[in-house]
Amino acid sequence: MVGLGVPDDAAVYRLNETQALIQTVDFFTPIVDTPYEFGAIAAANAMSDVYAMGGEVLFALNLVAFPPDLPVALLAQILRGGADVVRSVGAAIAGGHTIRDKEPKYGLAVTGMVHPDRILTKGGAQPGDQLVLTKPLGAGTITTAVKRGSVEPAHLEAAITSMTRLNRTAAQAAQAVGVRAATDITGFGLIGHASEMAQASGVRLRIRFDALPWLPGAWGYAEGWIFAGGAHSNHAFYNALVTYTRAVTDWQETLLHDPQTSGGLLVAVPAAQTDAFLAFCAARDQAAWVIGEVTAGEGIEIV
Repeated sequence: MVGLGVPDDAAVYRLNETQALIQTVDFFTPIVDTPYEFGAIAAANAMSDVYAMGGEVLFALNLVAFPPDLPVALLAQILRGGADVVRSVGAAIAGGHTIRDKEPKYGLAVTGMVHPDRILTKGGAQPGDQLVLTKPLGAGTITTAVKRGSVEPAHLEAAITSMTRLNRTAAQAAQAVGVRAATDITGFGLIGHASEMAQASGVRLRIRFDALPWLPGAWGYAEGWIFAGGAHSNHAFYNALVTYTRAVTDWQETLLHDPQTSGGLLVAVPAAQTDAFLAFCAARDQAAWVIGEVTAGEGIEIV
């Protein structure tokens, strides 16, 4: 149902009239120094694509690359972090594969389930929908500050809390109110993933800059030009698709392209259902911010 022909956050394969399998995979090198948190973040990030498609996680397989000269106890902590996150939703780690490599890498191949008629895709946004974001932005600049040894502990703690939080409740909110369009904000940043939604849906996304939520410290690091390389790559590729109808500084513009790890969902909610979506989230301690709206046209507009 979803594959290379219509690229999205995960592949979807119909089994029967009421069940479709979701399949996705993601892994990466450490973005924090603590192995347990690295494992938890990597697992949450990999599982996120199942939630971006509106599904629930069934099971996952570990993907591991680990240097032979590092203590195996570190690997045990990484795997424990991932397993704890998977277990938290009633799913299981069912196996995996490990190789030797010069740099640690960890992630998951994740299998989920969704009703074939209730898949969330990038291509379902309609003019008049409200754009809702379910996690604050800025994780990329904060984790880059970690690598440069200049991060404040409180800022890192807030970023880890955000990155390890699952998008499950946000996906359940979308299903509860009849949303049909969503994506998760990860390596291509807010602008990159919003552009994919705009293109797939044949619409224009108008984003209110002042409504965007940011992790504590993100603006300070960005103003000091502490950016991951991906922020500059994203800017070079996607910024031509953006119309700025308000003034932003050069670092603010780059921050809009900040690559996220385990970021939130960007959801296009029918206007009549926005209050219900927000109420569902509020009742379950799920953050949600209305950051803009869908209009006729193409590309991204920052107002």
